Amino acid sequence: MQPTDWTPGMLLTFAIAGIVVLALGYALATLRQGRRAAELEARLKQAEESLSAARNESQQQQEELRRLNAELHDKALSETQLQTRLAAAQHTEQRLNETLAEQKRELEELRQALDAARNAHHTTERQLEAAQADNRAQQSRITELQGQIAELKDTLAAHESRYNALQERHQTLSNAHTELKTTLERREEHFREQMEQLSETRASLTREFENLANKIFEEKGKTFTHTSQATLDNLLKPFREQIEGFQKRINDVHDASLKGNASLNAEIRKVMEIGLQMSKEASNLASALKGDSQQRGAWGEAQLRRTLEMSGLVEDTHYEAQTAFKDADGNRKQTDYLIKLPDGKHIIIDSKVSLNAYDKAVSAETEEAWQAAMAEHVRAVKRHIDDLASKDYTNLIGMRSPSFVLMFMPIEPAYIEALKYQKDLFEYGYKKGVVLVSHTTLIPILRTVANLWMLERSNAEAREISEMAGEIYNSVVKVAERLQKLGNTLGTVSNHYNSTVTALVGKQGLYGKVDRFSQLSAKVSKALPAIEPQHIDFESERLSMVAEPIEEADSTEALPPAEDQTMPPDEASVGCDG
Repeated sequence: MQPTDWTPGMLLTFAIAGIVVLALGYALATLRQGRRAAELEARLKQAEESLSAARNESQQQQEELRRLNAELHDKALSETQLQTRLAAAQHTEQRLNETLAEQKRELEELRQALDAARNAHHTTERQLEAAQADNRAQQSRITELQGQIAELKDTLAAHESRYNALQERHQTLSNAHTELKTTLERREEHFREQMEQLSETRASLTREFENLANKIFEEKGKTFTHTSQATLDNLLKPFREQIEGFQKRINDVHDASLKGNASLNAEIRKVMEIGLQMSKEASNLASALKGDSQQRGAWGEAQLRRTLEMSGLVEDTHYEAQTAFKDADGNRKQTDYLIKLPDGKHIIIDSKVSLNAYDKAVSAETEEAWQAAMAEHVRAVKRHIDDLASKDYTNLIGMRSPSFVLMFMPIEPAYIEALKYQKDLFEYGYKKGVVLVSHTTLIPILRTVANLWMLERSNAEAREISEMAGEIYNSVVKVAERLQKLGNTLGTVSNHYNSTVTALVGKQGLYGKVDRFSQLSAKVSKALPAIEPQHIDFESERLSMVAEPIEEADSTEALPPAEDQTMPPDEASVGCDG
């Protein structure tokens, strides 16, 4: 198709297509040009920054060059001034040497102080070991006391068995006394009967003898004369001897009876004395346990005090007796015993003896009597509980006690039987703020209190050791800080000295310039001494490892724990070496 054959529509289409192509080409060109421009701008910015840095560096170099030229010019024109500076430098060197010697002395003193601090630290460690050994000894003592408690329990059981045996023996001796008394009465009755028989026999013999004698005298009186008196005596002599023998026999029987009666009376008196003594002992014990309320209270408090002492508690230190307090109304109230706890709190223990009804229950012969006595015993225990609860010890002024009071029952069987008879008796007291305890339940509580006091004493010793360790650590840190400052000072002095030496004997120094004077002047008699820079290395960085922890500790109000305050052995050696 020839161009002349194109229609206006085709021309318009071609025109639009061309415009679109041109627009796309222009857009692509603009996009490429924008990217290129951004890259060029970035490069330009980098070049400008490099140029600026180069200019700054050039200015610095020019300023340094001008300074060096000025310094060189000043050094070249000020020979006298430089000589003066040399003398001043020598004087400064001498002064620095003196300062160095003085600082060495101070360093030696600091090392001695560090050794003293280390010795104190070792002493503290030994004290800590001694405290630990004492703690172990206390643990051994606790074990020993536990064994003693077991022995005392066995001894108490043995005493109770002995008391029962004494009661049985008293009953046996009482029965024997009754039997002996009955036997004595029978023997005395038999003796009286024998004496009556002897008296009757004696009277009968006397009457017979008198009758016989009268008969003989009557029959022979007429025939006998005074010359037959001897014959009459011979005749009466056998009768007289028989009567005397019979009288002697009667006297012997009477004496033997008296001796037997005396021996029997002595034996009876001995039995009666033993019985009276046992009755007195039993009466005293019964009076202590079943007497009036004051005696029972005193005995119960004595048993409670003994339990406190057996548990390792010390009066006035761990507990107080008869402590007085006041309630909100100003009324005075007094506790039996007040147990002190390490945190300032208290535990109240009150002793209550309930025995009369329990004794009736033990001696009851029928089930009904036992039931009635045990019911009375439980009621007595409840009355004690109510009485303690009404005193409201826990709310007294100055009292820091839990919301309960320990009621101590010193008679273990009475305590056990009461809880057996009424299962909820313990809960009854607990609801009223009264906890029932006996020897077996109170001793573990008191031993726990004793252990708390032992731990408190150990903690106090540990705190004291911790404070001492902190003081020693702070002293070591101060020594390290001083050593660090001394090292920094020595380093600064060394740097100043080396810069002065470099300025004096360096390539551009005065030595090289004035050395030619020795060749020009004939008056020169000495050579310039050789001066070398001194390189002294101080491990102040290692000292900072010791100094930094105390700075962090000073920023807090409380000291760190005891185990963190103790200086590790390697850091202690670092401080010494520094």
